[in-house]
Amino acid sequence: MRVISKSRLRAFWETPGYEDSEGPLQAWHTHVSNKSVAWQSWANVKAEFGSASLVGSCEVFNIGGNKYRLFTRILYPSQKVFVLKAMTHAEYDRNKWKDECGCYEPRPPKPPMKNVPGPVKRKRRGT
Repeated sequence: MRVISKSRLRAFWETPGYEDSEGPLQAWHTHVSNKSVAWQSWANVKAEFGSASLVGSCEVFNIGGNKYRLFTRILYPSQKVFVLKAMTHAEYDRNKWKDECGCYEPRPPKPPMKNVPGPVKRKRRGT
């Protein structure tokens, strides 16, 4: 999977008071970014991360022994994981994130297909 973007993870673990999240967030990033990880559905995610949850249209991971929560949006066809927000579990429990992360908004629309020509019809001979 391609994780977009590690800078959000780094910004979180560099925040004073959250330095202990660096190891678990780095481990999550390393695992998910591995070329062998190719999730096709929520079932694949849940099989690897049993404590992960679906929250609205987001996939939420428990990080660091459930001390932190990582909100993502996964686009399975393109193999991308978008990091939306990291927070402590206490911040999660206050529910302020609901207006910030977009998990209860509809997923972004799929981009329009490029002009891909359809099959070429061939003329029959002799008719």
